[in-house]
Amino acid sequence: MSDHKTHLKTVEQRLLWLSHWMIHNANHIRPKADGIKVGGHQASSASMVSIMTALYFSELRPEDRVAVKPHASPIFHAIQYLMGNQTREKMENFRGFGGVQSYPSRTKDIDDVDFSTGSVGLGVAITSFASIIQDYIQAKSWGEDQNLGRMIALVGDAELDEGNIYEALQEGWKNDLRNCWWIIDYNRQSLDGVVREGLFKRVEQIFDAFGWDVVRVKYGHLQQAAFKEPGGEELRNWIDNCPNQMYSALTYMGGAIWRERLMESLGDQGDVTALIARRNDDELAALMENLGGNCVQTMADTFASINHDRPVCFLAYTVKGWGTPIAGHKDNHGGLMNKTQMVEWQKKMGVAEGQEWEKLATVSDPDNLQSFLDQTPFFAKGARRYHDEIIDVPAIELASGKDTSTQMAFGKILDDLSKGESLLAERIVTTSPDVTGTTNLGPWVNRRKLFARTHQADTFKAENIPSTAKWEFAPNGQHIELGIAEMNLFLLLAAAGLSHSVFGKRLIPIGTVYDPFIARGLDALNYACYQDARFMIVGTPSGVTLSPEGGAHQSIGTPLIGMSQDGLAAFEPAFADELAVIMQWAFAYLQKDGESDPDERTWLRDETGGSVYLRLSTNPIEQPGKRVDEDFRQGAIDGAYWLRKPGPNCEVVIAYQGAVAPEAIKAAGIIGEGRRDVGVLAVTSADRLNAGWTAAQRARSNGIATAQSHVETLLKDLPQHCKLVTVIDGHPATLSWLGSVHGHQTVPHGVEHFGQTGTIADLYRHFRIDADSLVRSVGKLTTGRKISHLSAVS
Repeated sequence: MSDHKTHLKTVEQRLLWLSHWMIHNANHIRPKADGIKVGGHQASSASMVSIMTALYFSELRPEDRVAVKPHASPIFHAIQYLMGNQTREKMENFRGFGGVQSYPSRTKDIDDVDFSTGSVGLGVAITSFASIIQDYIQAKSWGEDQNLGRMIALVGDAELDEGNIYEALQEGWKNDLRNCWWIIDYNRQSLDGVVREGLFKRVEQIFDAFGWDVVRVKYGHLQQAAFKEPGGEELRNWIDNCPNQMYSALTYMGGAIWRERLMESLGDQGDVTALIARRNDDELAALMENLGGNCVQTMADTFASINHDRPVCFLAYTVKGWGTPIAGHKDNHGGLMNKTQMVEWQKKMGVAEGQEWEKLATVSDPDNLQSFLDQTPFFAKGARRYHDEIIDVPAIELASGKDTSTQMAFGKILDDLSKGESLLAERIVTTSPDVTGTTNLGPWVNRRKLFARTHQADTFKAENIPSTAKWEFAPNGQHIELGIAEMNLFLLLAAAGLSHSVFGKRLIPIGTVYDPFIARGLDALNYACYQDARFMIVGTPSGVTLSPEGGAHQSIGTPLIGMSQDGLAAFEPAFADELAVIMQWAFAYLQKDGESDPDERTWLRDETGGSVYLRLSTNPIEQPGKRVDEDFRQGAIDGAYWLRKPGPNCEVVIAYQGAVAPEAIKAAGIIGEGRRDVGVLAVTSADRLNAGWTAAQRARSNGIATAQSHVETLLKDLPQHCKLVTVIDGHPATLSWLGSVHGHQTVPHGVEHFGQTGTIADLYRHFRIDADSLVRSVGKLTTGRKISHLSAVS
């Protein structure tokens, strides 16, 4: 065996030990405060150790990126520990507070995580979209120096049950995917049992249908050598025909049972009997468990044999728990070696007591191995987190007509940017799941084109057929059109939103989607935010205001999603000038990466940056005219401002968010005929108001008595008898908490049940978010002078 392969084998065994010791320490040695199992997936890690050793220490280059399957996290961190990128302290605190995370995390782990994983299937699919984004960058004049790497996913075979995998495959085919590897750990065991027989055939057919090369890695070098011996072909046939459950069970039972079962099936056949007899029990077990994915030599050779950029699926056969006492057991997914098993296994691995955390324990020539590690290409340039310059944001001015919708204003803002030559416009990339035209991206796309690696002419234009959509595909295009799969939308936004860190080139990704279908891609949205991808997502149209479309297209709970989603600042402006202010702020916010200290004016952590969600509407409403006061501009960003300031004896405040603004304004005018000093609070972001309020309360509880949030400042002068009436075309809980800020009685209005078709007036009236319903609530549920309008509408 060459020095290189000897070193790979040594590293493999070091990683197997360090990863499993880390898990054992967390479960059986470290004191437990609550007595519950810590876990750590020893078996799922073990099945990947040979694959990951060959990949990281033989094949990868610095420009490559890897999404590690969640349950192989211990191997990944052992690699980083071995290479000096992870600390012993954090390894000892595996799955503890501040320690190595359960699953690789870009934001929580200190080592070199390329893509966070955890929700199975998503880490796999993001590599496909990262490859598309890599091609997008290289196709531009400002990114043509980009070194193309391979976007690689280490895939658990059970992840193939996730539907988003197949959505991603189709989108990859449509976008001429390249430089993407998916390496499937085909251990044929999942959380609850053993994978169905024959799955590999279906997997191969699916990948082949979408233009992937499929490489089946079934036999390790020991098996390949044995097959060349007399009787080897009979042994191969037996292995091929052995059911998954039986193979796993025999693996767990060991060499003597392997011999017994093989002799029952193949004995007295001369050559094959001799082949078996030439090996003792341990050697026989090593042979039978030497599947391709558990052979570091075979995996290294297989990776090195790929000499093209076509997407490749490696189907690597493995034994779950390989190399450990729990290998092959049906229950090993969540199982752990007990203390007795670990003592025996430690002896087998040759690790002396007290040397458990030593990186190079058991290594006969540490200096030689260290030299090998130091020269490993993937780690040669150190950590691979990149940066790019902050892009200046030009002033965004919007001269809106008398009546316009926020969706129309959004399209106009992008259209105006598309006409200019700003660096911001150059770095914007838009995307949409087959709703480009109906979310007002059309003018932007007409000017900036659609992206493809090769030019594709617009047939309608070439044939002189009139169309408002000029759909020309070109390498310099700035819109990536997707099919109807919202998971793909958010995964593409995630990949594009990490481009400054992963590829060193900053993009400003903007995605549009019908607002109710944000929920359809919610797992991928959460995944994108979890790894701190930066993007703008525009949910439009929204609410029952989209009246003719009916309940299936009318969103209710999305404002609450915006409030609860970490890493996402949610806005719902009513007017075009609010949107212009918010978008100008948002383009800068997407690029921030500062400290987490809060702004003591709002107690928001704006310097850390994040992604932005805009909930917009197609309903054109009357605009308030040109506004230049700073209270309006800053209030729109901070979450609210007084559209109509309350007087000193205010009895009622109407607080609204979004498209129901005209109803709130109308109601305030009517209520003001009978109640004193009525105020109208324009809420642009319940999310930011609530976040600042809770942050200020935490600050006060920590001794900063002067801490006061924006919403507390806005409402502090209201008399205690003042009543708040809140209204939104969405779930009323979005705003109903406002009364808790200073203890004011609150009457919330919103939508709690599925919508239906009708006019806007019909549905507003039905859901009690119209002006008359607001007036009625004030008249019937609060004390004060009678409102004459109630008699007229009764």
